[in-house]
Amino acid sequence: MRNRFALLAGTAALVAGAPAPATRASADLRPPTGYRTWFHVNSAVVDSASGLFKALGGLHNIYLNAVGQPALASGGPYPAGATFVDDIHALSVSDHIYTPGARIGLAVMVRDPKEYAATGGWGFQLWAGGDSTKPLVTNAVTQCYNCHTQRKDNQFVFSTYIP
Repeated sequence: MRNRFALLAGTAALVAGAPAPATRASADLRPPTGYRTWFHVNSAVVDSASGLFKALGGLHNIYLNAVGQPALASGGPYPAGATFVDDIHALSVSDHIYTPGARIGLAVMVRDPKEYAATGGWGFQLWAGGDSTKPLVTNAVTQCYNCHTQRKDNQFVFSTYIP
């Protein structure tokens, strides 16, 4: 359970990080298309009891493309092109039933060891509402990578394979 929410903690740092000059690791990324057909890694709900709620309350669905799926399952190295997506939606509760609502944000982590060497080989971005014209990451090192360094032993990835 800790690993499921650790990715959310990293995403919270995206939202809470102080703005800084744009870095290549965040400025060039775009939301991928078709990610809902990718491998669904896991889901998590961040509710009002969580310290993450203000920034990232809601339903999180984590997806991984086919390029990265074998590495997730085997624990092997993620190849260039491996891409994680965190699709974050508001939640409403009625009669003890949780229902997803509007998209709050779309976070992406893309593997390219050469392009993103300064951030452990990963590019990071979060778009408000999933809108490609509303990027929130202006400095991937301070807003993303610094939190991901705690998972260096797992290639800076919080998600783990759940068979």
